[in-house]
Amino acid sequence: MAYLFTSESVSEGHPDKVADQISDAVLDNFLANDPQSHVACETLVTTGQVVLAGEVTSNCYIDVGQIVRKVIADIGYTKAEYKFEAESCGIFTALHEQSADINMGVSRAEAINQGAGDQGMMFGYATDETDNYMPLTLDIAHTLVYTLARIRKEGQQMKYLRPDAKSQVTIEYDDCGNPLRIDTIVLSTQHDPDVTQEQIRRDVQEILIPRVLSRDSRYAKLFSDSHYKLLVNPTGQFVIGGPHGDTGLTGRKIIVDTYGGRGAHGGGAFSGKDPSKVDRSAAYMARYMAKNLVAAGVAHEVLVQISYAIGVAEPVSLNVNTYGTSTVGISDGEIAERLAKLFDLRPYAIEQTLGLRKPIYTETASYGHVGRTPQRVKKQFVDGNGKMFEQEVELFTWEKLDRIEDIKKCFGL
Repeated sequence: MAYLFTSESVSEGHPDKVADQISDAVLDNFLANDPQSHVACETLVTTGQVVLAGEVTSNCYIDVGQIVRKVIADIGYTKAEYKFEAESCGIFTALHEQSADINMGVSRAEAINQGAGDQGMMFGYATDETDNYMPLTLDIAHTLVYTLARIRKEGQQMKYLRPDAKSQVTIEYDDCGNPLRIDTIVLSTQHDPDVTQEQIRRDVQEILIPRVLSRDSRYAKLFSDSHYKLLVNPTGQFVIGGPHGDTGLTGRKIIVDTYGGRGAHGGGAFSGKDPSKVDRSAAYMARYMAKNLVAAGVAHEVLVQISYAIGVAEPVSLNVNTYGTSTVGISDGEIAERLAKLFDLRPYAIEQTLGLRKPIYTETASYGHVGRTPQRVKKQFVDGNGKMFEQEVELFTWEKLDRIEDIKKCFGL
């Protein structure tokens, strides 16, 4: 029997994503100035106010206020009428040094023996239903709000748009898990007060969705059934939004950040944490493993779980679930055993494999940490003396498909 599945996404102007981007921008600036910085930065945003709290151990100084204001301005909160604005918001900082007890468990004389920054389990997921090995529902949900933000920033169409927005996509699947059609799209976007719900809905149909389809032709077949339900600003109005409409906190969109409800999640948030925190680094590694397994043809769908004990380098466990889609004729347990020999899962090794001690995190904090395109970019930072400098970094290294041949050889493919 056919079934429905739903995923949601939120824009960079959503209050929780504002908090995530601030936390990761603070992290990036510490890592740019001191790659060995240990950072756990949490952010709260509300009407006219930003609060930062957490732990930092670093040999550098950064101007946190300047960083925060730039993030807010880049998102688009630049008008006083939003009640949360880059130049006028208050900024309260309560960052202190990392616990010596935690640092004792993480730091080692030999770097390779670095312990995990916390206990916990982390998951990585991949499916071959899309070219980027992501769940289709989430892929479309991300594309909707990402494209909406691009339209807003271009300023040529839908000029009434404000930064906050959410999307939700429901797809009907057949018994074999193949996507059949779009069933429902929900889109809520913050807007100026002088525009009607009917106008926004018309623009979503005539401007946004055609842009989404032109950006990715894979979606066209799913949208061919014109009878799908389109719910735009279902409450009727969405003028009050952003941190003025709803308090935002770092780490409250962990399902948006990962797989949209598919696979699993260990519960640990990513943003604001340096890679010694396996909540982040091991989750990226698990995605890297799952994606390369699927791309190599080991299975059509894979979930990888890694777990750690605080202060211990070697993982406690490695688990693989192929949901019965394995093509290699061995058990999931044996797949996991072979995988453990291919990938070094000690925290320091993960940092080195994926290049995680670089300022690469601000870009992850909106539109998903996974399913993105690896790329090299130049980024600008300011040192403790106020001097600007540039670093070239590689983003989304965990999305590379550079272990396919190793995996094929290991599994006889």
